[in-house]
Amino acid sequence: MNHLLLADDDPSIRALVRYVMTREGFSVHEAQDGGEAVKVMKHSQIDIAIIDVMMPRMDGFELCEYIRQHYDIPIILLTAKDQLSDKEQGYQRGTDDYVTKPFEPEELLYRVKALFRRYNRVANDIIRMHRITIDRKNVEVSDGQSVFLLPMKEFELLAQLAQYPGRLFSRDELIRLVWGPDYEGDDNTVIVHINRLRQRFADYSDDFMIQTVRGIGYKIVVREK
Repeated sequence: MNHLLLADDDPSIRALVRYVMTREGFSVHEAQDGGEAVKVMKHSQIDIAIIDVMMPRMDGFELCEYIRQHYDIPIILLTAKDQLSDKEQGYQRGTDDYVTKPFEPEELLYRVKALFRRYNRVANDIIRMHRITIDRKNVEVSDGQSVFLLPMKEFELLAQLAQYPGRLFSRDELIRLVWGPDYEGDDNTVIVHINRLRQRFADYSDDFMIQTVRGIGYKIVVREK
């Protein structure tokens, strides 16, 4: 499930966008202003942000700039204005797209889907599970402050499971995907590597867990926050 941040001080706009996006399977996290949106992002996994420009405490331009400094997610700005100068400021602050009020909900949905397609071309190398970030391209796992030095097979196993949260992988499937079809050992190596990963990330059980489905295999469950 993709998680969407909706920051707008107009409850009617939030209700409209919430209806459209939840119907499409998004989990919508709402904020009434920029300050509240920052708190939401610190405690929730957010995959895309829809932000109103005119908000109290921290306006949409400031929030957009904050997100760009701390997260790599697509951003859509909502505004009642259709002036070139406003759009220019929005793009300078880091927005990916701009939608002018009033808008058709279906158009907003199309834009959200288009941004996901664009981001997913490069974002598949980055996997986030709340505090934990897995960088497949650079073979790194970090919590934003320190980097975990994992042996290659542990890294590949964690990345494979995390790429598809909630999906159940059999031990045979994991051996084929991580160790390769020519691997001649037994499936106990999967058990050993799973146990090592659990030990390494024991302090992050509030973010995710590697769950055993007895007699079948394993899956990663990312905690809802």
